[in-house]
Amino acid sequence: MVTMKKLTASEEAIMQIIWKLGQGFAQDIMSEIPEPKPPYNTTLSVVKALERKGYVGHDTFGKANRYYPLVSKEDYSRSLLGRVVSNYFNNSLSSLVSAFTADHSISEKELKELERLVKEAKRQNK
Repeated sequence: MVTMKKLTASEEAIMQIIWKLGQGFAQDIMSEIPEPKPPYNTTLSVVKALERKGYVGHDTFGKANRYYPLVSKEDYSRSLLGRVVSNYFNNSLSSLVSAFTADHSISEKELKELERLVKEAKRQNK
């Protein structure tokens, strides 16, 4: 798994919007930000930072840029989860799952789904 550059909270919030939109101009992004909205220039600065980090690309139409994700939400989620497992659970997925089961925040249905996924992964790794 490729380690992606960590996003700030404001960068991650903007990425969530870009993933939701699929693509959009700055005004489209601004319209999705909840009140109180940051200044337009602040939002553009965050988008530019996302471009520098390789998360967002753009196409230019006259004086306007249409932004689109270069990193999928799924890839980012996997990278983020990998950092959490590494930094907080000593690279142990079982420790992560144990943390959820210890405080009963995982349902019986979710446990059965995890079992199914583990069995499926075993079959694929043979």
